[in-house]
Amino acid sequence: MTTKKSPTGIVLLNLGGPATQDEVQPFLMRLFADREIIQLPWQSVFGPFLAKRRTPKVQKLYQTIGGGSPIKMWTQKQGDGMVRLLDTLSPETAPHKAYIAFRYAAPLSEDALQAMRNDGVQRAIAFTQYPHFSCATTGSSLNELWRALDRLGMQDAFAWSVIDRWPTHAGFIQAMVKKIEEGLASFPEEEREQVVLLFSAHSLPLRIVDRGDPYPEEIAETIHLVMRSIQYRHRYLLSYQSEVGPVRWLGPSTEKMIRALPEKGYRHVLVVPIAFTSDHIETLVEIDQEYGELAHQCGLTHFHRAPALNDDPLFIEAMADIVLQHLQKQEVASLQYSMRCPGCTNPRCRQVTHPFQPYQGIPQPKTLPR
Repeated sequence: MTTKKSPTGIVLLNLGGPATQDEVQPFLMRLFADREIIQLPWQSVFGPFLAKRRTPKVQKLYQTIGGGSPIKMWTQKQGDGMVRLLDTLSPETAPHKAYIAFRYAAPLSEDALQAMRNDGVQRAIAFTQYPHFSCATTGSSLNELWRALDRLGMQDAFAWSVIDRWPTHAGFIQAMVKKIEEGLASFPEEEREQVVLLFSAHSLPLRIVDRGDPYPEEIAETIHLVMRSIQYRHRYLLSYQSEVGPVRWLGPSTEKMIRALPEKGYRHVLVVPIAFTSDHIETLVEIDQEYGELAHQCGLTHFHRAPALNDDPLFIEAMADIVLQHLQKQEVASLQYSMRCPGCTNPRCRQVTHPFQPYQGIPQPKTLPR
C-alpha cells in the first residue's frame, strides 16, 4: 500500500481585486487600513471615510469591465498551469498545488492557509506575484500571511520558504518581449519604428521610496533587460500610475507623460504595463479607457497597450521555472530579502515564519515602533 504524498503548497500572493460590486467597499476598506502602503492621520477614522466615499466611483469603473476584477480568474489559470508543469519538472516534490492569497480581496490569507491545512500541506512556498519587491506589495502581503498564521494558531503548521522577487528572470523577460512585439504589431508597419515604449508601473508613496525601498531600481533592471533583448530599437520612458489617497507618490505619472509626448512631437505610443502580470482595473480601465481617452484628447495618432501576460504559455513556463529553481537551490529566501531598508521601522519586516531550514536575516530590534 502506497502512502499518499503531502502536496507542496505554493501560495500566490497578490493585491487582488473585488470580483463583484458588493466586494468593492470591503476591498477599499482593507486597502485604506493598510499602514504598510498608506499612512493617514487618524487612519481608523479617515480610512473608512475614504473607502466609503470612493466606493460608488470605483463600482462604476468595475461596471465597465463586467462588474468585477478578472484577477482571480487569471491567477487561478496561472497557478493551475504552473503546477501542471512542476509535477513533470520536479516529480520529487510533486504533487504541487497552487493557492491564492490576496491582500485586500477574497481569497484572503486565512482562506489559503485553511485550504492548505485541509489538503495536508506541510511544505509551503510563498510566491509573490509582484516581480519587483516593495515593502508596500510583497512585504505587506508576506507580513499579512505571517499575521494570519498567528490569528489561526498555525505558526508551525507548514515549513515555509519565500520567492520574494524575480525582476531579471530570463523567462519573465522573454514573455514581456513577446507581449511588446504583439503590441507593436497593432501599429501600421510604416510607423512602427516611430513608436515610443512607455513602460508603466504601479506607483508608490514617496515616503516608502525615501526609506530605501528597492522597487524603483528593480523596475529599471527589468526594463534594461527587455530593451537589450529588443536591441534598443525603440525610444522608451518609464512612468508610474494608480496613485491612491492624499499622499505624495513616485513619478513621473503616466498621465503626465501622455500629455507631454505629443507636445514633443511623438505621436505613436505603446504602453507596456511592466509591473502587472495579468489584466485588472489598472490595465482594462486606467490604461485602456482613461489613458486611451486622454491620448485621443492630447492628439496622439496611435495609442495602444501591450497585452498583459495573463495565461500566455511562455509566462506560465517562466512561473514554473522560478519555482523549480527555488526548490533546487533549497533556499528559504533570497539573500536580498534579509536586507531591510535603512529607514525601516517595522519590526516584522523580512521575517519568515517557521522556515523549512535555518534562516538568519537581519536582527529585528524589539524597540522599533510598530
